[in-house]
Amino acid sequence: MGIQRFDLGPRMCQAVKHGDTVYLAGQVAFDAGGESVTKQTENVLQRIDHYLAEAGTDKSKILSATIWLANISTFNEMNAVWESWIDLSNPPVRACVEATLAAPKFTVEIMVVAAA
Repeated sequence: MGIQRFDLGPRMCQAVKHGDTVYLAGQVAFDAGGESVTKQTENVLQRIDHYLAEAGTDKSKILSATIWLANISTFNEMNAVWESWIDLSNPPVRACVEATLAAPKFTVEIMVVAAA
């Protein structure tokens, strides 16, 4: 069973496909850093769509998601975007917690695991 890595960097890659499973690194809003939680969540979900497609899968096959919010009071704002994006017929298991993220301009980070 081979391992495929996508978008390799010096420290990590953005996605790994092993067998029938795709693992994404935590995605942050590189194109919307410093903007609202709504804009950042939209950007993160676009990035997730991109890497899932690159690995040959899509959001309907997400198995689990972990969401980190810089401020848990933005939970409803993030969820409004999440619920309009996620495949409601195939929702994943999910956890969402408050955490200090790597840079103050980022307020949302999402990591998913999906079936290929």
